[in-house]
Amino acid sequence: MSEISITEADQRRATEQVLDVREHSEVASGMIPGVIHIPMGQLGQRLNELDAQTPIIVVCRSGNRSAITAEALTSAGYRADTMAGGMIAWTRAGLPTT
Repeated sequence: MSEISITEADQRRATEQVLDVREHSEVASGMIPGVIHIPMGQLGQRLNELDAQTPIIVVCRSGNRSAITAEALTSAGYRADTMAGGMIAWTRAGLPTT
């Protein structure tokens, strides 16, 4: 697992999976277009929604939950990175949300 910048995440999101692990109430304020939304606490039951062959960029509000999740996914055999600064940094940079 590595931490990538919001710029790198924006460049890679067209070819990789973006996993948002925030709660439902948090994503109401906006998500990265094309994201897969699975709250962190539900990930164990919903792993089948992720493609094990495609790298994953994990996103949360500030970067803490995404780092924990990316580490767990990496331990489980997935290729996962965390996005530094989370959605706070993404929206501050004016990057697209839905």
